[in-house]
Amino acid sequence: MEPRGLAPPIDLEIMKNLRLHLVTWNVGTASPPPDVTSLLQLSSQGPSMDMYVIGLQEVNSKIINFLSDLAFDDPWSIFFMTVFSPLGYIKLSSVRMQGLLLLVFVKHAHIPFIRDIHTHYTRTGLYGYWGNKGGVTIRMSLYGHMICFMNCHLPAHIENAEQRLDDFEKILEMQQFEDENVPNILDHDILFWFGDLNFRIADYGIHFVRESISNSRYNLLWEKDQLNMAKKKEAFLQEFIEGPLQFKPTYKFDLHSDVYDTSGKKRKPAWTDRILWRVKNLSQHSSEDGDLFEGEQTISVTLNNYISHMSYGISDHKPVTGTFGLQIKPLFSTPLVTLNPEGEWNAAQDVLISYSTVSEFPSSTWDWIGLYQVTFRHVNDYVTYAWVKDDEISSSEDVTQVYISADEIPHAGGEFLLCYYSHNMQSIAGMSQPFQVQPSKRSAEKELAQENIDGIEKPHSPEPYNEF
Repeated sequence: MEPRGLAPPIDLEIMKNLRLHLVTWNVGTASPPPDVTSLLQLSSQGPSMDMYVIGLQEVNSKIINFLSDLAFDDPWSIFFMTVFSPLGYIKLSSVRMQGLLLLVFVKHAHIPFIRDIHTHYTRTGLYGYWGNKGGVTIRMSLYGHMICFMNCHLPAHIENAEQRLDDFEKILEMQQFEDENVPNILDHDILFWFGDLNFRIADYGIHFVRESISNSRYNLLWEKDQLNMAKKKEAFLQEFIEGPLQFKPTYKFDLHSDVYDTSGKKRKPAWTDRILWRVKNLSQHSSEDGDLFEGEQTISVTLNNYISHMSYGISDHKPVTGTFGLQIKPLFSTPLVTLNPEGEWNAAQDVLISYSTVSEFPSSTWDWIGLYQVTFRHVNDYVTYAWVKDDEISSSEDVTQVYISADEIPHAGGEFLLCYYSHNMQSIAGMSQPFQVQPSKRSAEKELAQENIDGIEKPHSPEPYNEF
């Protein structure tokens, strides 16, 4: 049995190899499809993913839709939260710039070990004044390692290859973070760069390109892919890695089909939708107790799968996914805050929460503890909350207790968990294990009465008349 107030020990073997599934998809202003099981590999027989990163381009951003999305979550965010929350993932962060949307979903177990979450965006459309093109970014510290995800939509058309490179360089230069150790995009330990990068296949005519695709001889097209060509010439691109393009070019298709463009424009197929990554050269890292891991690889990336998904036809692009293994040596193994419900909770009674913090935790009077259903979607999806200072009833050197009134507890009870939200860190600093809240007597009696009503034998319905 675990001592009260202590988080269960972390299995460092699991933490060393995290599984990441990354999606890029130009959705062409369409609504979400009815099913994304194959896109997210939800029926895979292997271990489940630890993190999902979804990068979308051309999300519907007409003025009415965009104003609505500013007040409420957009349909795509709601769709993915509905998919992931029953599976034990929450939306860690998101950032939107007109049609560009970036979402990060993470398993509950990793939430207390993710810190320094920040978002950024850079407009490059209309000389930097319009956000139809550009890049959106989410960065974070994952077990002490700085990870950055960048979703881009770069200029279209085959003749704009140089403009695409210029815009990407501009995004790298403009996105600065208030962190003296990691101020720039390229300072992160791992950078994932993905999106509708819009690079085309140069020189070859449309008939040769389509014939090569029909014969699955994609390698004939690789050397004329504009991104591959640029990586040979541009120094700033040479540290980016990409898996082999062993799938059909993902643009441009007739809607709801796997047939390339039959319109009057007859666009030449191209690998516009890409996923690349860059690992910073790490010679040493310090752990939470100051030890250095000299000469030891503390973080690495392995690409397990890089494919397109031809069955999705809501736009003229096919989605592309990359499944990665992140091999990480955690630089800390203890949450900043550990918290537990005190005793057995009953919805008819005031309840207590005990929590403790590590010595260096930057606490604030604006910190709060939220009560969540186990299928909660994001940090603001709480049932109720308690201010850690205003609702404090006792405090010692080791443990502090706060209370929640019975009036705030759902009468029906159920399975819940607690999260400590840090105002200074703007993130969840600790999470309890799931626990049961017993229903109030009034709720239990009401439920029993309903069961009795439902159990009353109803008169048999007459048999349908059949004259034959």
